[in-house]
Amino acid sequence: MGAFRFFSLVFFLWLTCGSAHAERRVALVIGNSAYKSVARLTNPANDAALVGGMLRRAGFDSVDVKVDLSAPEMRKALREFGIRTRDAEIAVIYYAGHGIELDGNNYLIPTDAVLEVDTDVYDEAFALDRVLASVEPAKQLRLVILDACRDNPFAKTMKRTVAARAIGRGLAKVEPTSPNTMIAFAAKAGSTASDGDSKNSPFAAALVERLPTPGLDLRKAFGFVRDDVLKTTSYRQEPYVYGSLGGEDVALIPAKPTVTGPQASPQDAVRRDYELALQIGTRDVWTAFLAQYPDGFYASLAQGQLKRLAAEDARVAAADKARQAEEEKSRLAAERARAAEQQKAAAAAKAAEGARLAAEKAKQAEDAKAAAAEQRRKDAEAAAAKAAADKQAAEKALADKLAADKAAAEAKAVADKTTDKQAVDKPADSPQAVAAFASPPSQPVLSPQEVTKLVQLELRRVGCLSAAAEGEWNAASQRSLTAFNKNAGTRFDAKLANLDVLDAIKARQGRVCPLVCEHGFKADVDQCVKITCRVGFRVNDDNECEKTPEKKPATAREDAKRRDEQRKQVESAPARPQATGQMVCNAAGCRPVRPGCRLAQGGAGTPSGDGRSHALMEVCN
Repeated sequence: MGAFRFFSLVFFLWLTCGSAHAERRVALVIGNSAYKSVARLTNPANDAALVGGMLRRAGFDSVDVKVDLSAPEMRKALREFGIRTRDAEIAVIYYAGHGIELDGNNYLIPTDAVLEVDTDVYDEAFALDRVLASVEPAKQLRLVILDACRDNPFAKTMKRTVAARAIGRGLAKVEPTSPNTMIAFAAKAGSTASDGDSKNSPFAAALVERLPTPGLDLRKAFGFVRDDVLKTTSYRQEPYVYGSLGGEDVALIPAKPTVTGPQASPQDAVRRDYELALQIGTRDVWTAFLAQYPDGFYASLAQGQLKRLAAEDARVAAADKARQAEEEKSRLAAERARAAEQQKAAAAAKAAEGARLAAEKAKQAEDAKAAAAEQRRKDAEAAAAKAAADKQAAEKALADKLAADKAAAEAKAVADKTTDKQAVDKPADSPQAVAAFASPPSQPVLSPQEVTKLVQLELRRVGCLSAAAEGEWNAASQRSLTAFNKNAGTRFDAKLANLDVLDAIKARQGRVCPLVCEHGFKADVDQCVKITCRVGFRVNDDNECEKTPEKKPATAREDAKRRDEQRKQVESAPARPQATGQMVCNAAGCRPVRPGCRLAQGGAGTPSGDGRSHALMEVCN
């Protein structure tokens, strides 16, 4: 009796805990009732719910019930079910709805099918081979149940593209190519099935009644289903099964295990209990075995199994602890990396803000420089306008005076002509004749100061004089005339301003003397503009922007001593021409002052608007 009690306990634990070797059973149930292009079917949705509930009560691991599937939804359901069957022993697909046979092939019709022409079946319906492919991965049994042999309304409206194409009544006969595959039709090939007068079809009602019988072979179960449907439909509908199974019984629901009685031999009972405990292999089973059999050979083996389980538990715990430690290490490293990234981002943001402020300051400085340059330009234009006005006034005064002198001369000439005529008529020794011959002819004459002022105005116009035209021929005016002679190729006496000089300067239309700017300025048309370099650059000796050299740290005393010696050698050596960084400009453009040459005051040049332009000339040794 002790062995029997232990066996009962072990069997109870096996039933409650489950077995790793239990077969996996999956099912897909589809019921299409709400067709869009034809009349609605009443039973398929009810049949799908009935069959799905039966399979769930039968203990199937996965039962997926789908109702009123369109083509995309049906395709997705078959694809997902095919994935689930890969690790299953038994796979079942039940379909209730419309089906059609075309050229000997069977097709299942989704609810959104239209089937205007017969070739639409290939695109809008699902071939039975596609359904069989979804149950193909199952290892023990592949079962497809089709309650789709109803009278097809699509065949009445469908247009034929080929007159000889056959559209059969019901479904066509099939022969599965895979072993352990069964295909059950609600009606034999070439005939139609009935929906009946009740909520469910006769075929679905018979399936739910016969298939859940534990241990009943499927071939016998479908035989019972056939008999029930024939009886219900008065022998008008005969279900049919295609395919074959092996010699052993294949039940959709396995038979309930039976408990055997105790063995006659006590040692055989211990051995049998040990083998059963070994199959289950849990700590509770081995503890129960030792409680029942505390001594003996099998008790030692059971203790060894417990130690093995304890070692395995310790290994798993250590592995979990190591994994948790590694995860914590990774988490801390990620947090440190995140903090470093945040600090780096904050530093970058601070640097960007500093750069923005510096750029704004630089922009403000450049705006101020541009405003100052604009003001200098306006001042220069005002000065030029004033000089032009002075010149026009002087020329107008000169023209008026010349016109007055000319009129006076013409009047005097007329008077002299009259006097001469009178003198011819009168004796030569008369007083009037003597007076007429004695008076000299009158000519228009400009004062020296007026001529000087006109020459100075013209010298300012051609860019050779920067001083104001005051009518005094001073040293600056003489230097400006010398500059004009040099650039115009004339040889006038620089100490004297006369009408010949005035006519020669007037003959020149544009600038004659070049515009010379100081270091750090460049010529811009008729004015000198300061050269502005971007941040980090400076103006070199050639009036070009170059990068500002970084300050080098102080060197050692030996380096300072060596530099002093080199400086003394350079200072004691004779000087050689070097670039001064000054620029000279003329009508052909601007260029640096040549080595060995320098700029000297020449009285020439026009104001640049900023007060930095001077009358300078290039003087070479």
